[in-house]
Amino acid sequence: MKPNNDERLFAALIYVISFFTAFIGPIILWIVKKDSSSFVDYHGRQYLNFLISYTIYTVISGVLTFILIGFALLAVVSIAGFIFTIIAAIKAYEGEEYRIPAIFRIV
Repeated sequence: MKPNNDERLFAALIYVISFFTAFIGPIILWIVKKDSSSFVDYHGRQYLNFLISYTIYTVISGVLTFILIGFALLAVVSIAGFIFTIIAAIKAYEGEEYRIPAIFRIV
């Protein structure tokens, strides 16, 4: 079943609001809407897994800055995080269940 306009909007908003509130806004949206929409629940879980995974990648890159390779890795992780967030927001608004690449499926 295709998600309705409200579900698509809230799913996309999970990603868009993350640019302004990092994790508080997306988690609040997800908690409020997860029981009423499986589509929003899916994207909320995707974002939470994305946040956990990319936090781990950032910490590892930060530690590796001591041997200089971390600076390049930090740039790659930052750019990838930004791009994948935009792609996920667009796909969510289009009604697709997008799986963000290179994330751990924890939640």
